[in-house]
Order: sequence, then C-alpha cells, then structure tokens
Amino acid sequence: MGTTDLKLRLHRRRRPQRYAFLDELLATQALSRAQLLQKQRADLRAMLRFARENTAWYGRTLAGIPDTTDIATLPILRKEDVVAHLPELLARGNDPATTPVGYTGGSTGKPLAFWYDEAKHELMRAGMMRSYMMSGWRPGQKILNFWGARQDTVPGGVFGGARLDDWIAAERTLPAHEIDAAKLAAWAHFIRSWRPTLLQGYASILAALARFVLDGKLVMPASLLGVYSTAEVLTDDQRETIGQAFSCKVFNQYGSREIPNIACECRHGRMHIFTDMVWLESVDGDLLVTSLTNRLMPMLRYENGDSGELLEGECPCGLPFPLMKMGVCRQNDFISAPGGKRLHPSFFNRLLYGRTQVDAYQFVQDAPDQVRLRLAGAPLPEAALAEMKAAVAAEGLTLEIEAVPAIERTQSGKHRFVISRCPVG
Repeated sequence: MGTTDLKLRLHRRRRPQRYAFLDELLATQALSRAQLLQKQRADLRAMLRFARENTAWYGRTLAGIPDTTDIATLPILRKEDVVAHLPELLARGNDPATTPVGYTGGSTGKPLAFWYDEAKHELMRAGMMRSYMMSGWRPGQKILNFWGARQDTVPGGVFGGARLDDWIAAERTLPAHEIDAAKLAAWAHFIRSWRPTLLQGYASILAALARFVLDGKLVMPASLLGVYSTAEVLTDDQRETIGQAFSCKVFNQYGSREIPNIACECRHGRMHIFTDMVWLESVDGDLLVTSLTNRLMPMLRYENGDSGELLEGECPCGLPFPLMKMGVCRQNDFISAPGGKRLHPSFFNRLLYGRTQVDAYQFVQDAPDQVRLRLAGAPLPEAALAEMKAAVAAEGLTLEIEAVPAIERTQSGKHRFVISRCPVG
C-alpha cells in the first residue's frame, strides 16, 4: 500500500461523516438535470416546513404560508435581520449557550454572526472536496492553501488542523494575511519542494504569488492539476497570470461562510450551481441564496450582497448542475505597510469580528503610514478601539477612527470594505 492510499484510509477513518457526505453529493451529481431539479424542489419544500416549525423567526414570518408557495413571494432575509434576530434563527433543541458562533468579516461591509456545528463544517468540507474533484483531483492528493483569514488557520479553524491531521489529510495551509518578497520566495520554494496537486487561496494572494513566479522565471512542479480561487473576485487578468505561472487550469469558486459551496467552475470554465445544496435566485442582478441543508440555522432567500445572473443551457462537461455568471463583488485592496509589506484585507477584516453593533465599516488608506476606519452604527467601546489601534500599530501604521452616518457604495452598487489609494511600493 502506497503512502497516499494509507493516508486516505486514515483520513476516512478520522472523518467518516465528511466522506459519507461526499458520497451523497457524488451520488446526487450522477442524477439527470430533471431528477436533480425535482430533488431540489422537494428539498426546498422540506426546508420551508422545517424552518417554519423549528425557528421563532420563520415561525413568525412564514406563518400560514404553504410549503408549495412560490419561493419568489417569500420575504427576503437581509443581513440586518440576521444581526437583530440571531437567537430566533437558531433551530429549537439547540442551546445558544453551547452552540458555536462563527463570524463573517463582512466582505460587503457588514460584520455578521451565524450559528454552526460540526455537521455543517463537515458538509462544507465535503462540498469543497466535490469541487476539487472537478479538476481531476482525487482524495488523498496534496492540497496547499494560502489563506488570509487568521481565524481559519488557528487550531479549530477551517484549516487549523494539527500537523499529524494535516499529514493524514494531505493538506497544508500557509497563513497569508500579509505579503512581502521574503514570503513570496518562501511560498514558491515550498510549492516546488512539496509538489502539491492543487493550490487554493484568495484571488489577490494567488495573483501576487503568480506574478512573483513569472518575474523570477521559476518553474513550478508538473504535479499541479489546478488552482482554486476563492473569497474575492477573480479578474480576467488575475486568471491569466495565475494560469500562466502554474501551467494549469484556474477554477473560480463561489460561497460564503454562512452559506458555503454555492457554485464552482468545471474544467470548461463554466460555473455550476450546486442545486443539491442551495436554491439560488438573481433578482435585478442581486443574488438571493437559500440553504437546503442547514437545519441548525435555516437561511431562506438570504441577500448576501453579491451580484450575478443565472444562465440557461448545459455544459459539455456533463454535470447536471445549472449555470451562473458572477457579477462584480467582493473587490478588495491590499494596504501598504512600512518595509515593503502589504497587508491582506482580511487583516483589517478580522478586527471587526463579532462587532455586530457596527452597521457598516470601511478601511481607507490615503497616506503610507496611516489607515482610516470609517464606522457607521453604534460607537464601539474605547477598549475595543484601543485594541484595534494597537494591532494596526504593530504593523507600523496608525489607525484613525471616523464616525460616519453611512458608507457610500460604488457605482456598481457594491461596498468595498478596504480601499488603498497609495501606490504599491
């Protein structure tokens, strides 16, 4: 038995629920389009019924509404609803004192808390594995993550396994909340020595690494089957640079912390909606997503702040899942720091984790040594402000706080939560 097979058997033994979920997802993937959509409609009816009967929020907002009602007529769940009524969205039978709470960083400028449990985590990871398999990757082959969110790389985080766990999972994660030349050189060296099958990370991080590889004329290992971009908008320029540097296909993923595994690209470059996990709508270009699997915290017609459109037709890849096209959303900037360092937006993003009294926020850099935090909503405690200022000061920057009545949106109607107006040094 080879090392890869041994690790896969050990991983299956350690994560039986994850592999059980993966088997279910792959079985669903083998259905015809008609069978898949029939299952999706049944899953939606079941979720509507469960939400109404098991949560205070939907017991009130869906009172008297039949399960067969057209979803387009149901109320929209907005971020402010989640913030104001989080306890009412927890399904009955779960103790709010012991149920874990996760946080989004607010890529649309609004921090958000949500309930999660081990089942949701394992289903999320199974969904990610299903997406990876669209590249030709198979369980047991190596994956290298470049991750900008610190809370995901600590023990207990999404990618925060112990070294033995990582070895068994054939997965490594390199914290990437900041970038400089030394880190890029070390990452490139690690790729060449570890020889992963897949790379995964934030679009901006992968693009910066790819540019370093191209500028240095570095040869990347032939083991690479694909690069998975996530968490940010993947631009055409970034896609081209990444693909050229690593000599493999670039796959764009779409999901969120509160509702993961919404869609992913196949080898033909078409983005497929995972209708065995979500019901996705596009209303005037704004996306509304309904989780068909989360019975801990049902989320129906959730307005997540992203944009996109649903597409007709089928894909030559043969997958039964319908198609979509992403709009311009989740666009971020790096912040320049002394010594040539660039801080990933997630560094600032994490400073607001759990601060759900904030209506909206935006970090703006106008000067090389200063960042301005624009805050809309209830003022934060002085201790919290001092803590944020100290964290930013440790990176050689000063943080100024500006209270504003609201955060203006871009021409595309989106909110950028980190803006740098300083040229990269």
